[in-house]
This record gives sequence, structure tokens and C-alpha cells, in this order.
Amino acid sequence: MKRFLPFLLLLAVACTPKADPSAAINPLIGTAYTGHTFPGATVPFGMVSPSPDTGLNDWEHCAGYHGDDTSILGFSQTHMSGTGAPDMCDLLVMPLAGAPRFEAGPKDDPDAGYRARYSHESEVARAGYYAVTLSDDGDIRCEMTASDRCAFYRFTFPAGADAGLLLDMLHGNDGGVISCDVRPVGDRALEGWRRSRGFIRDHVYYFHAELSTPVEAFQGYAAGAPLVAGKAAPQMDKLYVRVAGDVPLLVRIGVSTVSCEAAAANLRAEIEGKSFERVADAAAKAWGKAVGCIEATFPTPEQEQIFYTALYHAMVVPNLITDVDGGYRGWDGEIHRSDVPLYTNYSLWDTYRAVHPLYNLICPGRNVDFINSMLARYDQTGMLPINEYGTCETFCMIGYHSVPVIADAILQDLPGFDRDKAWEAMRSIADETDRGVGYFMQFDYVPADLAPNLEFYKQNGYVPADLEPNSVSKTLEYAFDDWCLAQAAGKLGRQEDSVYFAARAASFEKVYDPESGFTRGRLSDGSWRTPFDPNRTAAHDHDFIEGNAWQYTFYVPHAIDRYVEMNGGREAFAAKLDEMFSTELSADDIVVPDVSGLIGQYAHGNEPSHHVAYLYNHAGQPRKTQQMVARIKEEMYKATPEGLCGNDDCGQMSAWYVFSALGFYPVAPGSGVYEIGSPSVREARIHLSDGTVFTISTQKADGSPIDASDVCISRITLDGQPLDGTQLPLSALRSGGHLVFVME
Repeated sequence: MKRFLPFLLLLAVACTPKADPSAAINPLIGTAYTGHTFPGATVPFGMVSPSPDTGLNDWEHCAGYHGDDTSILGFSQTHMSGTGAPDMCDLLVMPLAGAPRFEAGPKDDPDAGYRARYSHESEVARAGYYAVTLSDDGDIRCEMTASDRCAFYRFTFPAGADAGLLLDMLHGNDGGVISCDVRPVGDRALEGWRRSRGFIRDHVYYFHAELSTPVEAFQGYAAGAPLVAGKAAPQMDKLYVRVAGDVPLLVRIGVSTVSCEAAAANLRAEIEGKSFERVADAAAKAWGKAVGCIEATFPTPEQEQIFYTALYHAMVVPNLITDVDGGYRGWDGEIHRSDVPLYTNYSLWDTYRAVHPLYNLICPGRNVDFINSMLARYDQTGMLPINEYGTCETFCMIGYHSVPVIADAILQDLPGFDRDKAWEAMRSIADETDRGVGYFMQFDYVPADLAPNLEFYKQNGYVPADLEPNSVSKTLEYAFDDWCLAQAAGKLGRQEDSVYFAARAASFEKVYDPESGFTRGRLSDGSWRTPFDPNRTAAHDHDFIEGNAWQYTFYVPHAIDRYVEMNGGREAFAAKLDEMFSTELSADDIVVPDVSGLIGQYAHGNEPSHHVAYLYNHAGQPRKTQQMVARIKEEMYKATPEGLCGNDDCGQMSAWYVFSALGFYPVAPGSGVYEIGSPSVREARIHLSDGTVFTISTQKADGSPIDASDVCISRITLDGQPLDGTQLPLSALRSGGHLVFVME
């Protein structure tokens, strides 16, 4: 029971609507089980995220922290959010009381190193602020906050302690540090840099730190051993500095990908001379403004907390990469300068589905910044991002899903980016990939099974299972991206291109087997791969990636009505959906941890399933969509550390909840419509960037407020008129108006 005390306290104050909805944000949600989120401080889309690390370099610690751990290694300045691969955790700082320690020590013996025990009861996590007490060495209170490019710490040591601070540049990346250095500068500053290679093949960060009290003594660490106290080596891996412990130690850290001088300039511009409280207050206000774009009330305080934390997690990434002067390390490894802010960290296989459509709704200008960042990367490397972290393409997943992000912005007439260049870049990645992939293939890290090779796809009209792995998943995802290209081409008046890509978008038909009722691997001679087991899941060595035939059979979001016909009509299609949600997936069939959050074969913990509950609408059974969407919200999201049933994946799990709580979801980004689901909100006001407000009201038939058990819709009106069908036009939201759900 003690573990959940902070959550009970937060829920107790979340019962009524707030003037500042950010007060409902709980960054500890998703930090245990397999959510892979971090609890530390950050600002919307900021460069830094000071947060505790409890482990490294494994599945549980992709974000550095896991709530089941009982000790903390220290606090690093950058983190992945909700991903399925570990990296970052750059520039570790750790306060110490007593003698310097240079090795972390194992989890089962924290006394062997600088690792320190902690209790969850001592944690405080809110938007832009995190605090915890390290219980070893007499209790050290650690507080942290952030600005766009700077971390700010306040360490309070026990009375009479020999106080010090350790900086460990080898922390993280499973020994993949290529080079690094850290050293004192004068008596109140420290600076250094690190270049590493892990999941991100070439990752570079510099820092400049300023202390509130002078350095009284220091000791370095290099080549695997401590150095003589007070002596610096030409290059040091770790640095311990002793400071006065009778007053709290304030540590301000500026970060940059360019140089220590640029990091110092970021610090001076953003937090120099400011108090800890002032910076923390500014971070909280930034979050209040960001999530305040949606004012919503709910039947339960738990739903409110889940909703606003989901909106928060959707705005933790992508992350700023440009310095205050516009400088940044580019995707080609060179130093560049930009007149507009640029961002990185795009888990596009996940986020094109709901995260970027959410940005287009609530912060379209920011999404244009992200698109301009993608186009800057195209200028430098000849290729749009696929799954990019830091300034490197990881080729972690399949598809070319920067295309739906950019195409959707074109189709919505968002201003602020070059349409001609965008089209050139999209067409290049979809049809002329040798240029871009050729640049990356010079690096030995590129996985040949994931890097796009569209020749087989173009020659056969599908990806042959005997020539490439993940053949069915690739065919289906390429087909959706091609449909987005066709829509964008039509919008831009490129009719020949529109026809070409529309034809390619129909390639899903070639991997659908009407006899079995599944999409399945097809060989280059046109025959089906045998044997065939629709339950089999795999990571990268099968016809499907991170899923199976059940989950991918329903991935035709751009041609659902045609697909219903191919499956024998509405009744047969609904029966197939019923079978998916009721056919159990055995433990023997699950070979990848991403396949989680199961309802039958439906896996909400992984993205290919996210739209499936909404497909009952197209089978003429919207009540089943409403019931299943409500069930997923109820079972797969909780206001606890274990509250996400799968990796948040840079906000995709969270964005699904935000949309679904509002009552609709973008099944096919680029279509201009949302599918109606089952709302959780009682009232919601969506503040659009142009000042327009779209209002949602949900009530019982007698006009009284709904409760959490009201999940099925009796009727819907839009601006007082009945809304026919199960789709909500995006244009209705853009023009403002009032959507009313009357629940049964």
C-alpha cells in the first residue's frame, strides 16, 4: 500500500476541474511494468530531461528508470521516452556524502559503489519537477527542474557531511562510449563532453555546469582508475568535486550538441542568475499552457489524471536540438545553423498513427517545426527520417512513415513549409531510395532486414516472403504510405503521381488470402508460404514484425470498406473481428515483449492493433466499437506506475487515450475524418491555435452527467443537428462547434 501513497494523494486533489490542468499530470505513470517512461523534469519538447536512472542497457531500463528498482545510479540529462531500445542517459551527476566513489556498484549491493537506495514514498513528481531522497549517507534530498536546454538541480546534504558531486561520463550505452572528457573550469564551473555509439550510432553531447559554491578539491578518474587528487589527466572519464555541504548545492547545467561554449551560452540565456523556484515555476507554467489546450472534466479523478498525463507524455518528444543561437550538430555530422527551431527523436512507426495527428489538431505550428526538421535532414542526407534518434537514423522499424506526417499537413493546408521540397522528399523515400539509403549504407550499423528496399515491392506489387523478411508487414505499411502520397499528390495537382501511388496503395490485396481469411506471406512465384500459423509472432525474422497475422490482417486503414468486401461483407468482417478479440494468444506464441496488453489476439501494447477496435464501425456494428474502446481504456490504462500496458513509444500509447477519451480517433491519418468511439469526458473544450474552440459534451438521456459506466452512444448531434454515420469530419473541429454525445 505504501507504494501507491503518492498516487492516492494526487487523486485526492484531482476530483474537481482545475484552473491549471497540469496539476493532474503524474509523470510516474508508466514508469514501471513496460511503459518505459521516465519520471524526471522536462518542458514541452525540451532538449533536456534531468531524471533518475536506476538501471541501464536492457529492456526494462530503456528510459533509465524502472519503478521496481530500489536504488538510483544518479541523474542524467537526456532520456528516451517510452521506447523499446535503451540509449541516451547522457552526463550523469550524483551527489555523494563521504569519500568519493567512482564505480556504481551492483543493484544487490549499493554499498559497493555510488549507487544509493531510495524509497518511493520520498518521490515527488509533477510537471517540470522531480525530487527524491537518497537514503544512504544520511539522506541527501535531490530536486531537479528544467528549461528548454538546461537542467537545474538542488542537492541538500545532511548536516556535517563531507559533500561532493560525481560526474560520470561513462554512464550508459553499455560501454559504447567512444571518447569523453570532464574537468573543472575555475572554482565554480565544470564542463565536458561525450561521444558514444549504441542504439544511436553516433551520439554527441557537450555540457557546461555552474555550481553555487566553490569547488574545494577534486579528483579525476581515467583509464579505469582514480587519479591523484587535484591532478587532471589530458582526458578524464569521471570527476569528483568536494563542496561545502552546509548549504544546498545548486547545479545549473547547459547542454548542446555543438560545443561546451554553446552549452554555456544556453545556460546564460535560460537560467543564469535565476532561482530554482523561478525555473521550476516557469516549467510548470509551460506545461500548464501546453496541456491547457484541452480543458476537460471526467466522471472520476483517475480518468482525469490518466488523460492529462497522456497529453503530457505526447508532448515530451520530439526534442529540441538547436541552441539559442540556432547552432546544432546536423544529421550529416557537421555543425549547422538554423533560423527556426529544429527537433529530433522521431519514432515514426509508432507516432504517425495518432501522435502527429494530435499535434495537427492542438499545436499545428509545432508539427510544422517537426516537418521542417525532417526536411533539413533531407537536405543534409537525401533521406527523410524513418526512426530517428539523436541525429542518426536507426532503421529500427519498417515503412517510410514520415510520409503520412507530411502528407497530412499538406492535406490540412498547414502553412510554414516548402511544399515542393516536401513532395520531392516524400517521393524520393518512397520511390528512389537508393539516394538516401545509399548515404546510410556506408555505416555498418544499418540492419539490412529493415532498411527499405522497394525494388521487390515495385516489381511484384508486394514484398515477396522469400526475398525479404517482414514481407507482409512491409507490404501493408508501404501501401498505406503510398495512399498518403496519392492523396497529397492530388492536393498538389500532381495527377500522374496520384494515379501511380493510388495503384501501389492497392498492394494489400496481393497479400490477402481469401481461403484462410488472413494476410500472409507470398513467395515471388505467387504461391503462399507454407506452413502458415496466424498465431506466430516474431520480432524481425518472420513475415510480420512485432506481431502476427491476426494483428496485421486488419491493417488496411486507407481502404476499410474495400477490405470489408474482400472479407465477405459486413457480417463476416464483424465475425472476424469478434474472433480476433476472443482467440487467446498462448504464451508460447509470444516471442517479443512488445506483444502485450492482450484482449484475445488484440495487442494494445503495440501499435499495429491501435485502430482495430474502431473497425466495427465499418461492419455496421458501432456499438461493439464503443464497448471495446471503453474496455481498452478501462483495462489498459491506470493512474499507477504500471499504468501503461506497453511501451509508450514517444507518446503513441498516450495519444490513443487522449483521442479515445474525447470520443474519436484518426484511424487513417490523411483521410480528413475521425472514427467515433466512446467518450470518457463529461465536457471538453479544445482550444485550436487560431483561437477557435471546439466543445464536446457528454450526457445521459435525461441530461444528467455521465458516469464511468456510460459507454454506449444513443445519438450524436453536431451544432444541434444529428450526426449521421460513425465519422466526424476534421473540418467540423477546425471551424469550431459543439459536439454532443447522448449516452444510453
